[in-house]
Amino acid sequence: FSDGNSSSKIMLIGEAPGADEDKYGKPFVGRAGQLLDKMLAAIKLNRDKVYISNVIPWRPPDNRQPTTEEILQCLPLIQKHIEIVNPFILILLGNTAAKALLITNQGIMKLRGKWHQYNSIGLSNPISTRAIFHPAFLLRSPDYKKQTWADLLEIEKKIKSNENN
Repeated sequence: FSDGNSSSKIMLIGEAPGADEDKYGKPFVGRAGQLLDKMLAAIKLNRDKVYISNVIPWRPPDNRQPTTEEILQCLPLIQKHIEIVNPFILILLGNTAAKALLITNQGIMKLRGKWHQYNSIGLSNPISTRAIFHPAFLLRSPDYKKQTWADLLEIEKKIKSNENN
């Protein structure tokens, strides 16, 4: 249900495992995962420096989008997961993760490009949160890579400002 460094202060959350993730038991190991690794490398991060999970810990049948009911069933689990890791930055990969964790009906097109605050009862402070396009979406729609690059630069800037404090 996760990969990377559980002590990291940077947590990424996607939608749900795909076929490759189901096969290997780790999030983001297929083509989308390879792109995610390149995205992280572009801002001097890798799986040793981040922690990666999904809103839904299992692969929905036929690799379909999770239903609202499935998301609501799993929401307490991923919320607790965030509380345990307690990251400094939360990166939400794609529409499903962004809408579920920011508790909004707004889509990724409106949510990306700015910082949000994630909060829950078990956290002492809100977490700076950035919603970005899912790597699988970027594989299908490469025209959005430029916007994602801008988001990644903002994430890198926030990481650097935290390191300097």
